[in-house]
Amino acid sequence: MSVLGIETSCDETAVAIYDAHHGLVAHQIYSQIPLHARYGG
Repeated sequence: MSVLGIETSCDETAVAIYDAHHGLVAHQIYSQIPLHARYGG
């Protein structure tokens, strides 16, 4: 069995695919923190 996990917040989104036999298959994080840092937060 494979599971798709999705997490969102106001400035980050993350996804992961976990497989019962292979463990963590893939994960990716998209963050706006570097964009906000240019303007002081």
